Amino acid sequence: MNKHLRNSPSLVLVRVWLVIPGGGVFLMHKYFVRVVMLVMVLAFSSSARAQSEPESRWSAEAGIGWDNGISGNINSSAIGTLNNQTVVILKNKYEDVYGTGLHLRFGGGYMYKEDTELRVTFTFQSIDADLTPMGDLGVSNLYGQYDDYQSLGIDFGIRRYARLNSFLRGYGEGAIGLAFIDETDVVLAAPQANFTGTATDFYDKTSAFTFGFNLGLAFAVHPRADAFTQIGIRYVSGMSDVDALNATGLGSINDKSSRWAMPFISGLRFKF
Repeated sequence: MNKHLRNSPSLVLVRVWLVIPGGGVFLMHKYFVRVVMLVMVLAFSSSARAQSEPESRWSAEAGIGWDNGISGNINSSAIGTLNNQTVVILKNKYEDVYGTGLHLRFGGGYMYKEDTELRVTFTFQSIDADLTPMGDLGVSNLYGQYDDYQSLGIDFGIRRYARLNSFLRGYGEGAIGLAFIDETDVVLAAPQANFTGTATDFYDKTSAFTFGFNLGLAFAVHPRADAFTQIGIRYVSGMSDVDALNATGLGSINDKSSRWAMPFISGLRFKF
């Protein structure tokens, strides 16, 4: 008999069955079927678990970008008296006073579903202020120099992913939170009237309510790391006004200071 045929698994199995007395072939066949069925069940359940559970539940990310003001007034208009002269204050939008500012964010998330993530994010914003025309004081133009706008916030949100291909995912997210905004002063100056004055605590330190929405893309750069870029809309409620100008008839110019901004962020997300 051929050597390879003698040693074939099929022939060995037949020999084993033949030496089992009392219907050994039937018993061996029955045990073999049971073992095969058990292996198939275990393999199927393992595969199902792997598909239903995300590979990495926890993540951390950091990003940097720009914060563009799109709506909201840093001061309203009013007519009053300042330095014993009639003053006219014109309305100024945030984008009139503040340019494009730095926007930093870092935080973490937990994938409680394969495509849904619960998130906590910290944001830091810093925007430089420009010298701004404020109106007129007597026969002179009036200018204002605001403090820089700085805030530190914490947001709680949820993000939903949609796979576009093997390495690219799109996502949308919504979040609500608080922003802690620094005190804001403004220095007023009217050169032709020889006047310079400081409205101390024009806005006091504030804990403002925030909410926002973002749309983004995440690119897989490593099995446990994504690069992302996103754009969004963010609302920040008004700052705490101070009544230092009430006696001048200008007390209403800092009553309404909520703002809308459009942050653009890019960064890295790490899974662990």
